[in-house]
Amino acid sequence: MTTTSDVTTSTALAIDDLRIVVSRTGEDIVDEVSLTIAPGEVLGLVGESGSGKTTVGLAVLGHARKGVTVASGRVEIGDVPMLELGPTQLRLARGQLVSYVPQDPGTALNPAMRIGTQLLEVLEAHDFGGSDGAHRRRVTEVMAEVLLPGTPQFLRRYPHQLSGGQQQRVGLAMAFACRPSVIVLDEPTTGLDVSTQAHVLQTVRQLCREHGVAALYITHDLAVVATLVDRVAVLYAGRIVEHGPAATMFDAPAHPYTRHLIAAVPAMSGERTITGLPGRAPSPGHRPAGCAFAPRCSAATEECRASFPPIDVLADRHAVRCYHPTAAIQVRDHAEAAPSGVGDVPGDAALTLRRVSASYSGHTVVRDVDLHVGRGECVALVGESGSGKTTVSRSVGGLHHEWAGEIHLGATALARAARDRPVEQRLRIQYVFQNPYSSLNPRRSIGESVGRPLIVGGTSASDARRAVADMLERVSLTADYADRYPDQLSGGERQRVAIARALVSKPEVLVCDEVTSALDVLVQAAIVELLAELQRELGLSMLFVTHNLPLVRSIADRTAVMADGRLVEVGTTEQVLSQPEHEYTKRLLADTPRINETRPVEVVEERLADDVALHAPAVAVPELDV
Repeated sequence: MTTTSDVTTSTALAIDDLRIVVSRTGEDIVDEVSLTIAPGEVLGLVGESGSGKTTVGLAVLGHARKGVTVASGRVEIGDVPMLELGPTQLRLARGQLVSYVPQDPGTALNPAMRIGTQLLEVLEAHDFGGSDGAHRRRVTEVMAEVLLPGTPQFLRRYPHQLSGGQQQRVGLAMAFACRPSVIVLDEPTTGLDVSTQAHVLQTVRQLCREHGVAALYITHDLAVVATLVDRVAVLYAGRIVEHGPAATMFDAPAHPYTRHLIAAVPAMSGERTITGLPGRAPSPGHRPAGCAFAPRCSAATEECRASFPPIDVLADRHAVRCYHPTAAIQVRDHAEAAPSGVGDVPGDAALTLRRVSASYSGHTVVRDVDLHVGRGECVALVGESGSGKTTVSRSVGGLHHEWAGEIHLGATALARAARDRPVEQRLRIQYVFQNPYSSLNPRRSIGESVGRPLIVGGTSASDARRAVADMLERVSLTADYADRYPDQLSGGERQRVAIARALVSKPEVLVCDEVTSALDVLVQAAIVELLAELQRELGLSMLFVTHNLPLVRSIADRTAVMADGRLVEVGTTEQVLSQPEHEYTKRLLADTPRINETRPVEVVEERLADDVALHAPAVAVPELDV
């Protein structure tokens, strides 16, 4: 969807009436997608998992995934028609004209190559600068641009020797190395803590502004969008339903779906309860004749169900495809029943940690952690990457066994390794991993994976099938998913399967390690509501590891803050988020993006200047021994 006012005097990227289909059936994945982005402008493309965001992003690179075909439309970068280029021309264009930053930096970096070598490889492939000396100077320069040291020692590191935030910045350096006109960023901060995320977003904003790079920023995190982008396009079931300036979209959203998306974003202030949205977007081939959102919209009429709405221009550069953009909608708003709070008494704790220290190959990373989780209580464990929070959670789950101290499940002391714990004990404490792509066995069907804990516990196959079907429905999937395999699911769907697998055995304690980081806001809201419901029904206790501080207020009774392997602050969630005492906690809160709240430009630039000064290259460019 585009309007005449969208067309600027200078356009870096133009997408016109793009239609992408399933090759075998011809069913459309995305349709009628039109966008323009000017040099230096950042456009956010938002929507639920499976809405087609990444499909559009890949089309900008002239790429379609296996089994997918670009049926019609055009994608032009400057005057280059990306969809008409041959294989050789595309290889030259990718990296030089347009570049891509994936969600997982691990997929962008070769684990067997030093980062300096990988940066040089990009520059040499496109002969940027025309000489070896120019290539090496550019490596040092681009490392400074992404606020990383350009020293030979740092460039000789392998990806596994970097933190997640450093890996993502190297990915940005590779993307910006050849000064492309357009960059596609596909959820590049999803797995990062709030402080690292803030630095990465500042880096993206600064690089686009200084070098006139047009950015298509794909994300489901609306708080990130609010702090970064100039304009927002909302994608639903493969079609753009609303498009406009970021300030307008958040202050006066017109489409009911956009309003539901914003209502699902957790508020740091706690002024509202996050709310999910019943139902799911239609899959390719199942889109209704009219508005695809009509089955989930409380304001839908027969007109909505009969035909897809035309473009309605509401104001300058703000357009919507809805017959009733001003109609009131029903957003579920209910206060979740608070847990009993009996966990405040350590003697009645479901999970207790006493003087827990943990190491890796003798190097101590967690020191003297004392923490308890009461029955029916949710305790959030927050902190930056490398603070030790995941090591603590893995020790509780028996997945990391190099730890000392005591961990009790109820009154029972837990063995260090999960394999040394009895089956009954392992079923009482379940773990949900952060990465949905590595937590499921690709050779097992979804039904087999979800039902595995029940089979191990002695449940009959027929009873297990019924329990699996019920649990899949409860995590916003359907029983039909039991016959599918992980490669047939989106990242958000895989994570819901992983959560279903953990909950199917009705555990007493659930350890959640960044379980919502890969989910869009509506699914995140649904999962949070599900976990809250299970707390009420089953007395479920949770250790909730996360870097999403606004989400903490929506789910946690108490919050524990970790820094450098130690707990620096523990208290009720209200106390920690509203009246933090430790300086580290105050900094985490300051770095957290919020809707309708942006940091002053001078503050952003001041922080960037400090970081650039810290990592600025020396006047004499060192030789890169890579």
